[in-house]
Amino acid sequence: MSKVKYYYDPDTLSYRKIEPKKSKRYWNIAFFFLGSLLFGLLCLVFLLNTNLINTPRELSLQREVKNYELQFELLNKKMEQIEEVLANIEDRDNNIYRLYFEANPIPEEQRKAGFGGVNRYKSLEGFNNSEMVIATTKRLDIIKKQMAIQSKSLDEITKLAKEKEKLLASIPAIQPINNEDLTRMASGFGWRSDPFTKARKMHRGMDFTAPKGTPVYATGDGKVIRADNRSSGFGKHIRIDHGYGYMTLYAHLSRYNVKRGQKVERGDIIGFVGNTGRSEAPHVHYEVWKDEERINPINFYYGSLSAEEFENMLKYATQENQSLD
Repeated sequence: MSKVKYYYDPDTLSYRKIEPKKSKRYWNIAFFFLGSLLFGLLCLVFLLNTNLINTPRELSLQREVKNYELQFELLNKKMEQIEEVLANIEDRDNNIYRLYFEANPIPEEQRKAGFGGVNRYKSLEGFNNSEMVIATTKRLDIIKKQMAIQSKSLDEITKLAKEKEKLLASIPAIQPINNEDLTRMASGFGWRSDPFTKARKMHRGMDFTAPKGTPVYATGDGKVIRADNRSSGFGKHIRIDHGYGYMTLYAHLSRYNVKRGQKVERGDIIGFVGNTGRSEAPHVHYEVWKDEERINPINFYYGSLSAEEFENMLKYATQENQSLD
């Protein structure tokens, strides 16, 4: 209850009750409501700018942000696993695949290089979690780049593997005559006695004796570049270009089974044993050329001989006897 106020009236020599004016009462009421409204607005603004009270919308957004943070954490763990697998593949690529196929390893700086130039992540700046989002995006971009480099490397390895397979098929790797048809390995590569002059002479091939008409086989894939008797001393002979600097020669044949320009595969019958040209008995004079130089064929029979058979051949091939041509 409000206090009642009085004033002293000298005319009546008594105290009279002070009656407030109606207009002042109305102003007091108006100021009270205005003050209350301002106070309420200030409280509302304060509460809205603090975490004391959240609206349902804000609570929903907070849950959504938490969910995104969890997804980013899971994404980073998956990227760690991908990086481990990728590192293992890169290691095998550099130290096994590329080493085997004699290709230069890819430098670590090239595999792990980032992205220079303009700021690729400007659109991700200015948010509460920008740092986390940018770091994850950068990491993902680097992984994608690493995968692209690795994919290109494996394409190169596949190409090299196919080329290696072709090379292995082309290198001379078997005897020109089957062991079952072979009478003996008459003469090897090195200094031998000439059958006609008896002088000591360099014999740049190997002589395989066999009955006339015995099949002669291509020792590697290639292309026939000669099948004629226009080379002094060789009689009817065949030359096969195997590529990669390799060429083989088969001399003193009785007849041909291929013609010039024909492609052959290892094991194809290309001709038959004879005694043509400068020859003392039916046999095949066999030569292996590498980069236009004749080399010892004894090192090229790994595709048809066992260890014991190779040891026996090596024993006969190293004997300084008489050649047949």
